[in-house]
Amino acid sequence: MMEDWNHFLVPYQQAVDELKVKLRGMRKQFRDLNQHEPIEFVTGRVKPIDSIKEKMVRRKVQEDRLEQDMQDIAGLRIMCQFVEDIYQVVDLLRKRTDMTILEERDYISNEKPSGYRSYHIVIEYPVQMVGGEKKILAEIQVRTLAMNFWATIEHSLNYKYQGDFPENLSQRLQRAAEAAFSLDKEMSEIREEIQEAQSLFSYGKGSQGESTPPTKEDQ
Repeated sequence: MMEDWNHFLVPYQQAVDELKVKLRGMRKQFRDLNQHEPIEFVTGRVKPIDSIKEKMVRRKVQEDRLEQDMQDIAGLRIMCQFVEDIYQVVDLLRKRTDMTILEERDYISNEKPSGYRSYHIVIEYPVQMVGGEKKILAEIQVRTLAMNFWATIEHSLNYKYQGDFPENLSQRLQRAAEAAFSLDKEMSEIREEIQEAQSLFSYGKGSQGESTPPTKEDQ
């Protein structure tokens, strides 16, 4: 088995740290141009060692294939206000030259049976180590705040039931997923009104010499 997990995960942590800075930088560029920011906030993490081991067993991933077969050891999450923002962010990522997109999975247009919705992108990202360049896999999930709320709750319940939800609870989760997506669709219908109001609000604060306080994710 792996002798030094911490050493193995070093490039993954570096990739997460670098990508968070770059993705948050995209958000700031829109703000500096006084344009609607399709990115609400960005988070990232390296999968915990226990979770990696559990997934290796569940997916029958051999240790010598871990770097190739486990795509989400490094994980980034981009939160958006609107469904339209998701596809704008995806298009921006496709145009970047500092990463290579290997796979895209659209669980918004083709949601999972559970009701889960999100847009997944698997990238190959080069990390500069003292011993040279190392290309690693990372997964970027792009979703709305409503999708993220549902997914977070479902993920927590999954720990309790290990994926084997009681039928009544499974049906309730599916209905909740549809309700969350209905909210997203309603917000899209009045998106222009919302964006205009947000623009006026930001302009008003700026004209008073104020600035929006940084969120936890921006720090």
